[in-house]
Amino acid sequence: MKLKFLGAAREVTGSKHQVITKQGKRIILDCGMYQGKGQETDGLNRQLGFNPSEIDHIILSHAHIDHSGLIPYVYKLGFRGSVICTNATRDLCTIMLADSGYIQEHDTHTYNKKRARQGLGPVEPLYTKRDAVECMNLFIGVPYNRKFKIDDNLKVSFTHTGHMLGGGVVNLEIKEGERIQRLAYTGDIGRPVNRILHPPAPFPQADFLITEATYGDRLHHDDINAEKELLDVLYHTCVEKGGKLIIPSFSVGRTQDIVYALNNFYNENRLPKIDIYVDSPLAVNATDIFRLHPECFNKDILEIMERDPDPFGFNRLFYIRSQEDSKKLNKIKKPVIIISASGMMEAGRVKHHIANSISDAKNTILAVGYCAPSTLGARILRGDKEVSIHGNIYPVNADIKRIDSYSGHGDYKEMGDFISCQDKDQLKQVFLVHGEFEPQQKYKTYLEDKGFKNIQIPEVGAEYNF
Repeated sequence: MKLKFLGAAREVTGSKHQVITKQGKRIILDCGMYQGKGQETDGLNRQLGFNPSEIDHIILSHAHIDHSGLIPYVYKLGFRGSVICTNATRDLCTIMLADSGYIQEHDTHTYNKKRARQGLGPVEPLYTKRDAVECMNLFIGVPYNRKFKIDDNLKVSFTHTGHMLGGGVVNLEIKEGERIQRLAYTGDIGRPVNRILHPPAPFPQADFLITEATYGDRLHHDDINAEKELLDVLYHTCVEKGGKLIIPSFSVGRTQDIVYALNNFYNENRLPKIDIYVDSPLAVNATDIFRLHPECFNKDILEIMERDPDPFGFNRLFYIRSQEDSKKLNKIKKPVIIISASGMMEAGRVKHHIANSISDAKNTILAVGYCAPSTLGARILRGDKEVSIHGNIYPVNADIKRIDSYSGHGDYKEMGDFISCQDKDQLKQVFLVHGEFEPQQKYKTYLEDKGFKNIQIPEVGAEYNF
C-alpha cells in the first residue's frame, strides 16, 4: 500500500489523499477544493497531482467543499469510478456541488469581463453546474456502521464524526495477499456535545490513521455558555442598541445550529419579537435535507421533535431564496437578525450585508466559526480598523463578536480523546493533516504525551510505502 498526500497537508484546505493498493487500485480519500487562498486558489485546484481517468474510487468523509468540491472537476477530466459516502453526504453533495458549479461559472464570467477590458482572452471555469449535476450519477450512499464491499480486496464502513450531517470516519480494509491493512481516515472531527448531530463514535481499530489537526493548539470555551452568549449578543444588539445582528455562517451545519438554538429560544418564550432571516438558497435547501436524515441526529433533538416536529422553523423566521428579496434586507431599518453565507465572510450574500452594516456602531457582526488567515473574516476578527469589500473601503464601527463553541471542529483535547478509542500499540503510523504546521506540531507533542507513537506531519506530495 502506498499513501500520497495531495492536499490539506500543513494547511486546512484542499483535502486529498491517495491510496494505491498492491493490486493497483487507486483510491482518493476526499477530493476537496482549495479555498480562501486568493489568486493562487485557481491554480492550486487545477493541479491535482493525479490523473482522474486512472482513479477507481473516491471515498468521501463529508460534504464540505474543501473535502468534496473537486469531484465535478475530476469528472470533467475523465473520472468515471465510484464516489462512496454516507447517504446524507450524497444528498448534501447534490446541492453543494451544484452551488459550487454555479459559483465557478459566475465568478469566471465576471473575471472574463475584466480580462476583456485588458485585451485578454477568456478563461474556462474550473467546472460548470452541469458537470456537478452529472457527476452525481457516480455516487453510492452507504448507511452508517455497515460494511460495504467495494470488491474482493476492499471494504469500507463509516462511523459518526459529529462534524456535519453525514460526516463519517472512513474505515478501510485493504486485502493484500494474505494480509489485511486497516486504514482509518477521520476527515474532520466534531465536538463531543453537539446540538443536533450524533456525537463522534468510537471507530474500528486501524493500523494506519490519518486524522485532522485544525485546532491542534486551541481549547474551545465552555460549550454550556454558547446559547447564553448568543442570547446576550442578540439582546444587546437588537433590543438595547436597536441594531442589526449579522451572523456570517456556513450554509450547511452552522446555520442549522444557530436556527435550532433560536427555535429553542422561541419555544421557551425567550426570543425578542424581531424578525430573523436566513439569506442563503443553499442553506434553505440544506435545511430541507437535514429534515430527511434523523439517523444523523442525537437523542436530545429527537426528543424535542416529538413535541416540535420542525426544529428548524418557527414564526418570525424567514428563509430567503431570491436575490431580489436578499437586496431588500439591506433596506430594513428596524432591528433584525440576518444569517447568511459564507462563514468566512469571503464570498456570497453576507459580504453585501456586512458592507451595509459594518460602519454603524448600532450593529454587530457575530462570527460563529473558523476563518482562514487570509479571509475577510480573519481581518475583521483581528481588529482591522477598516476593510475592503467589493473594492470599497469601510470603517469598522460595528461591534465584532465571536462565539468559538459553535465551531464544528473539536479542539486538541476533544480530538485526542476521540482517537484514543484506538489501541496505540496496534497503530503503526499516525498522520496529521488539515492543520497549519505550527498547531500540528503542538498537537503532535500533545498526542505523544498521551502515548501515541510514530506521528508524521506530511508535506504536500509526501509518499509513504507500507
